[in-house]
Amino acid sequence: MLDVFITSSEANQGKTFVTAGISSTLQSLGYSTSVYAPVHLGGVVRDGFLEAPDLLYIKNSDNNIKTYYSYLLQNDKDPIQSAEEQRIRIVPNTLFEDYQEINNRFECLITLGTKGIQTPIAPNFTEIDLVKLLGLPLIFVISPTKVKIDDILIMANQAYVQRIPVRGIIFVDCPLKTEDANLKNLPKLIEKYADTRVIGAYPSVENIYSLTPDELISYTLSGVNLEMVFGTKIPKLSF
Repeated sequence: MLDVFITSSEANQGKTFVTAGISSTLQSLGYSTSVYAPVHLGGVVRDGFLEAPDLLYIKNSDNNIKTYYSYLLQNDKDPIQSAEEQRIRIVPNTLFEDYQEINNRFECLITLGTKGIQTPIAPNFTEIDLVKLLGLPLIFVISPTKVKIDDILIMANQAYVQRIPVRGIIFVDCPLKTEDANLKNLPKLIEKYADTRVIGAYPSVENIYSLTPDELISYTLSGVNLEMVFGTKIPKLSF
């Protein structure tokens, strides 16, 4: 089973973009692939129906990818606050049961986080508690121009304390050329101090919605070590 949880330190770091890239690539290789967003924020009403924009973006990368959520909330505040405003009670056990039901039907399942690993989802239950409940390894998605090494160390340390395996870090919005010493040294600092490594990088993309599915897959195959993402050999990559 190709199974992983994608999260970050905060919102708007590129988690949906990376999830679309990895899921569409695995689907293109012939693996039945699903993306599960336990709690989806920022639902949009269109034609009288509440839609999940992040999952729609992923679906547009490959219509064969199956997408699911347990709770779809309209605003983009923290899940616990958004749910309270809509008079919805998020039940961790529901998330676990939904995940298990989806997991049994696909070869590849990517679980997509909310704002970040510390985000409160329900009373006394944060996103890292959800990761632990589902028993999944983590991938951190980070923009190296937005996040400092301190934030990365805090995330990695939280996972270490909770005994959650971290597969690695995927960079997004990477400048092709830079003279910034901090950016150049960041991968080495991560490997030295965070006990993990950078296993992928996507270049800066002016408008991710303008990318074709083929371009998204190409960026993923050339920039991401998928076998390190899933912690196993992927036979179909060899064909």
